[in-house]
Amino acid sequence: MTSRASIKPGEDTVLQEQETRSPPPHLYQVVLLNDDFTPMEFVVDVLQRFFGKDLEQSTQIMFKVHREGRGVCGVYPRDIAATKVDQVSEHARLNQHPLQCVMEEI
Repeated sequence: MTSRASIKPGEDTVLQEQETRSPPPHLYQVVLLNDDFTPMEFVVDVLQRFFGKDLEQSTQIMFKVHREGRGVCGVYPRDIAATKVDQVSEHARLNQHPLQCVMEEI
């Protein structure tokens, strides 16, 4: 037989609310890598189309990719970053460009 605690009439019971928090999601930066074949205009279009950058931001990131070999397009939770990498890679492949897009945990 299992014993059960019982509350007697007149006793006050206070339940304490405990706050549970999930840890923040790991974030990933999506990065474009330079190559010698993908046109600069295509890179600017990718940045506008898939990352919502305006023309000035897209041009700045494109030049960073061109000069430094890589440029960060944005920072996202893992699932969103992976989706963006897949979208950019597929778009580049369909347009016959070797543009590489990767994600890196930060």
